[in-house]
Amino acid sequence: SYTTDTKSREENKNTLESLYSLSVDITKIRRLKEWVLLQDVAYVKEIAGILQEMGADETTVANIIERCPEAILHTPAEINSQRALWQLVCQNEKQLIKLIEQFPESFFTTKYQQNQKANILFFQELGLKNNIITRFLTSAPNIFYNPVEKNKNVIETLQRNYLNLGGSEANMKIWILKLLSQNPFILLNTSTAIQENLEFLQKNDFTDQEVLQLLSKLKGFIFQLNSTTMQKSMLFSKNMFKCSDQELKQLVLKCPALLYYSVPVLEERLEGLLKEGISIAQIRETPMVLELTTQIVQYRIKKLSALGYDIKSGNLESLNGTKKDFEVTYGKIQSKKERPIFNPVAPLHVED
Repeated sequence: SYTTDTKSREENKNTLESLYSLSVDITKIRRLKEWVLLQDVAYVKEIAGILQEMGADETTVANIIERCPEAILHTPAEINSQRALWQLVCQNEKQLIKLIEQFPESFFTTKYQQNQKANILFFQELGLKNNIITRFLTSAPNIFYNPVEKNKNVIETLQRNYLNLGGSEANMKIWILKLLSQNPFILLNTSTAIQENLEFLQKNDFTDQEVLQLLSKLKGFIFQLNSTTMQKSMLFSKNMFKCSDQELKQLVLKCPALLYYSVPVLEERLEGLLKEGISIAQIRETPMVLELTTQIVQYRIKKLSALGYDIKSGNLESLNGTKKDFEVTYGKIQSKKERPIFNPVAPLHVED
């Protein structure tokens, strides 16, 4: 733990000189984390040396230190251990240095090395590919800080429930790996929370098959919810669409966002759609449109209107999907509009 009391302390001259010699922009560090410059001990040259050994050039080293100044407060032994750890999943040091440059904070968190190692080995045993594990290390590093037993416990709960819901032993491994690679943050939940959410769906008359379908569609996000918020969202949707429990269930299966988004989010998105002149009946027909933010909806409607496409009278399918999906739909509508209907006897209009 480092002191952050900056008032009575002076910047460490040795640290400053070493940073200057590496062409590090010290004003950036002062702005970001000045307390690093006040520490009595820093390992600037040593850490730079390790990074250079891995293939980092001067610019890369300076960039890493500017973005994560506390890197220089770690001992060379800690950094070499971390390097060995990440090499368990990196193809080579070239890939490793690239990752460190992009995600320095993740690499220079050395507090949980034992847990990190145990979790890396556990994920490898589970069958996760190394490129997925490196993605977790950089984008979801806190799942490695858990003791491995906790992560094992969550995985076992998922496996048990998958089989109880009628999933097959043969498909279970693929299902778990897909779920994890889509959303590693499910490991931050407790086994109890997972159990409660599944029971909530069953109490709301979703069949085992439907619960499995929802789990796959929601990419594990369902485990980050709780029964209270899900209940409120479902009640809001039921009132909004004026539908029966059975109809609501079908809408949720079609669009799990009705379960996942909180009432304020659903309200805001609904309001945005209504302002554009879209009717509740149209939304009920294509509820997936509620997965899009109001800004995205407005942008897409504007683009389609410019082509003369009236969203109020058409269906909302053309608004749906990812950015790529929308571009494909837009392209089809555009080419339809631009394709001339050739009439061989019509007079030609030539502009002056």
